[in-house]
Amino acid sequence: MIRKNVILNNEVGLHARPAALFVQAANKFSSNVYIELEGRKVNGKSIIGVMSLGAFHGEEITLIVNGEDEEEAMEELSKLIEDGLKDL
Repeated sequence: MIRKNVILNNEVGLHARPAALFVQAANKFSSNVYIELEGRKVNGKSIIGVMSLGAFHGEEITLIVNGEDEEEAMEELSKLIEDGLKDL
């Protein structure tokens, strides 16, 4: 299991389209993906879970990835967030 703190760089945080992009990317991997914010931890492969965090621009979230392809998943997902959750 690996963890990494990342800052949400896009304008709206993890809402609607950016959340959908993240979930779509997370579902490409077999590893479990979680996002943690202020003590709340949600499934990073669930659009409802990700949007329920209410994460805004500039907030620091923690990505937690556990599984066979965890390193590759962490690299891609953290880069996606750091790059502002632009279209894949």
